[in-house]
Amino acid sequence: MYPWLRLSKVFLTKHKRKPIGVGDVSILKSRVCLTDIDPFMELNNGRYLTLFDFGRYDVAMRSGLWKTLKKENWGLMVAGISIRYRYRLRLFRKFEIHSKVVGIDHRWFYFEQKFISKGKLHTSALVRTAITSKKGLVPTKEVLDKLGQSDVVLPVPQWIEEWAKSDEMRPWDI
Repeated sequence: MYPWLRLSKVFLTKHKRKPIGVGDVSILKSRVCLTDIDPFMELNNGRYLTLFDFGRYDVAMRSGLWKTLKKENWGLMVAGISIRYRYRLRLFRKFEIHSKVVGIDHRWFYFEQKFISKGKLHTSALVRTAITSKKGLVPTKEVLDKLGQSDVVLPVPQWIEEWAKSDEMRPWDI
């Protein structure tokens, strides 16, 4: 079941969290719920991806991107994810979702997202995202201009460039 109540909390409490810039970190606090677990009583691997969405939504809302998306009739898309799981998150365990844009090129915004509990990194993901319009991908420069954050420069780190190159080598045969 999709966690609509948890998502609505992110949207309804956005006014309680201060605005951030595109390169600033967002931290959302949560807890592993009954609807999140697998048969081993831990956070389901697929639920991590859904909860990471919430972290990116928070960045979009607090940076002003959400309003711009609505005004321009743009959308958000995920174009690739690399995720590493290190430690389990058991039922009812508290955790934080840390989300931050760590690199921007002409097409993509690269997010690093983490699940942290009691100061320990449990899961980390690299997420390649873009803004879309009816014409296709919106150049990141245009997005930043519309946000009034034209001066934001976040070079893509080498480890992300290497990941992107290796991802392009993936075969797409049927």
